[in-house]
Amino acid sequence: MAKRPRKRRPCRTACFLLLAAFLIGGFLWWDNRTLQVTRFTPSFASLPIGFDGCRIAVLSDLHGAEFGENHEDLFSAVEAEQPDYIFYLGDLEDRYRGPAAGYPASIANGLSAIAPTYYVTGNHEWAIGGVPALKETLAAHGVTVLSNQFVALERNGDSIVLAGIDDPNGYADQKTPEELASELYASWGDPFWILLAHRNDHFESQYSLLGADLVVSGHGHGGIVRLPFTDGLLSTDRTFFPSYTAGLYEKNGSALFVTRGLGNSGPLIRVFNRPEIAVVTLQKG
Repeated sequence: MAKRPRKRRPCRTACFLLLAAFLIGGFLWWDNRTLQVTRFTPSFASLPIGFDGCRIAVLSDLHGAEFGENHEDLFSAVEAEQPDYIFYLGDLEDRYRGPAAGYPASIANGLSAIAPTYYVTGNHEWAIGGVPALKETLAAHGVTVLSNQFVALERNGDSIVLAGIDDPNGYADQKTPEELASELYASWGDPFWILLAHRNDHFESQYSLLGADLVVSGHGHGGIVRLPFTDGLLSTDRTFFPSYTAGLYEKNGSALFVTRGLGNSGPLIRVFNRPEIAVVTLQKG
């Protein structure tokens, strides 16, 4: 007896595809909108004892994103970590969306109310334009803007030096990182110093050669898509398998910390790469 042909069940297939799309969409929403706190404890033999245990919240690459009403989720998560300092590493807004009215001031107010906050520009600030006005807004709302400058940080009777550079997209005649480092050594001798620099991909060829004990960067977005056993799948300039995209590294006697950042630029979305609030606790090793 011939077997009857099996009936097709388009309804079941459609339901399965709809469920799969719902689950994938839900995962991507969660993966791009829910904050993750990650913690790192680099050790330095040369760290002054007064900075042993110093907690730094490292943020970058918001690109105009919001976490909670009036950014309350972001501010609450940062405050819960009780940082001594907050470093913000550029790309506060996104060139593809344009500046949002009041956004820089609200971020500056919220972060500076938690701890002393230091900021350097990223490439998107310069692509948007109006950087001098942005810097004035941030400074007026409690943030210290480091434009190829350095300042002393003091804790428990000891001092270290914090330097910050504008993004290479800045003015063509701006002070170079090498010139800034030379001025720093002329003023301070051979201190323990930290460099805030937006671009992670300049570390190996340039920033690691300046002599900073620690360079802190963003820009890499964690490699956008993160898979097991990789340092990120896709760089922000669309090259595969980039290096220096998240966490701690070392090269030429200098350490690097890169945060995966918080937001997305243009149409990009994160995969296995949630928005990150990084907490770096300095340890005398």
